[in-house]
Parts: sequence; structure tokens; C-alpha cells
Amino acid sequence: MRPGGPGPVDRGWAESQLTESERELWCSMSGPDRRHSAAVARRVERALGVDATRPVLAAALLHDVGKVDARLRTYGRVAATLSGKLIGRDPDVIRSWCRAGGFTRRVGLYLRHPDLGADRLALVGSDPLTVAWTRQHHLPAEEWTVPVEIGEALCEADDD
Repeated sequence: MRPGGPGPVDRGWAESQLTESERELWCSMSGPDRRHSAAVARRVERALGVDATRPVLAAALLHDVGKVDARLRTYGRVAATLSGKLIGRDPDVIRSWCRAGGFTRRVGLYLRHPDLGADRLALVGSDPLTVAWTRQHHLPAEEWTVPVEIGEALCEADDD
């Protein structure tokens, strides 16, 4: 809820985990989203130790990059999240909202952030694991394609 990105140490560390193209995407995220993602990545690094490879840390840092497309602030995100709970993330409803205009479109884009972010990452050549986790981070564990221990660490580290 507070403004601002991560501090200089976390920002430098996070940027060092990303390719140049990924770093540009990460920098396009809001300050609070970058702060959140850096905290998630630090928790993943502690949980996995040597198994926290660069693609895994990039997944932690960029899992919410698709939220950039919605351009919603805090209250809009609350409304979008509640809307998602009400419709159960029905893909037909979300697609129709994305075709609408104004706030409804932005809510639809917010609810599609995993796919939108994964598509962005694929376009810049991110590792398949980074792309997969970004797309799957709101799915149930039985639908993950990433290794279970990595998915569990990423999921447990993400407190949103």
C-alpha cells in the first residue's frame, strides 16, 4: 500500500538477476510491484539456496509484470480482485471485459495479467521456466509445468 520501489540494495540485486530485456520490463512495473517482487525473489532465494537459478529468480521478479497493462492503482486493483472472485476468473467473461472500454477493460486486463506477462516475457526471450511460472502462478499446483519444489517455493514466497 505504501508508494515507492525497493531500496537501492534490493533494486541492484534484482536488476542483476535479469537480462537486459527483462530488466526493462521490471523497471516498467510500479514501485510497489517492484518492491513486492524483490521481496518474493529474496524469499525464494532463501528457500531454494543453490536451486534458486537465474530463471527462477526472474520468475519471482517478473510474475506480475502483466499488471502493467491494466494501469490500475490500489483501489482499482481491489475492485478487480473482488470482481475476479465473483466471476471465478471465467475466461469468456474476462475476454469480453478486455474488449470493453474504460475501467471494465482495465479490470479484464488485470485479471489476464498472468497470460499478458508471460506473453511479454516470451517476446523478449526469457527462459521457458520464467515464462511458464508467470503464466501459471495463479493456477492450482496440479496444473503447473514447473518442477513442483520450485513452484511451491515461488507460491509460498508470493504473499498476494
